[in-house]
Amino acid sequence: MKLEHGTPMDIEGESMRIIQAELEARGIVLPPDRAAVVKRVIHTTADFDYAEHLRFTPGAVEAGVAALKAGTPIVTDTNMARAGVSAAACGRLGAERLCCMADPEIARRARERGTTRAAAAVDLWADLHPEAVFAVGNAPTALLRMAELMEAGRLRPALVIGVPVGFVNVVESKERIWSLCRARDIPAIVAMGRKGGSTVAAAICNALLYQAAGMR
Repeated sequence: MKLEHGTPMDIEGESMRIIQAELEARGIVLPPDRAAVVKRVIHTTADFDYAEHLRFTPGAVEAGVAALKAGTPIVTDTNMARAGVSAAACGRLGAERLCCMADPEIARRARERGTTRAAAAVDLWADLHPEAVFAVGNAPTALLRMAELMEAGRLRPALVIGVPVGFVNVVESKERIWSLCRARDIPAIVAMGRKGGSTVAAAICNALLYQAAGMR
């Protein structure tokens, strides 16, 4: 077998071809509006479970793309997710990539309230960017606090990306945010179950950004 490096675009193109072939072999047909997002997540994780576990509210992809075209900022719950979001695509659209988790003020608020920094950060999001695209890949407490503020009318995201990974409150937080977004007609993309992570959050953002910017 001859191994060739090729260009990054060549490698990605071949990866997407393999992903599509494996989806077909599994009998999985992705809805056209969701295919780019699901494939981008599989490309990032090599995990085909996402073809079944990613849920989309009606029109979620279109809403996310429209928001990004309008320059809506993306707020992430980790600097890792922020770093993974395409700076080139954001620059083309005028959309900021934001994360305040390393802000000393957030650490102070979390200590005073006896909560996580992620939950404390959500209060700042609500004050500064209540209609942003919110991408949560690590902290279920961020989703839980988002749900509380959405119920209180302090937060109405352009899109919720809820894909935290782990074992404690992860499944429950995803189910709560999913039910709330459906009830309140708030666009959402959620990875049900335990799987997820910052790389998944960034992958979803990038799939939407590339569509919005016409890059791929």
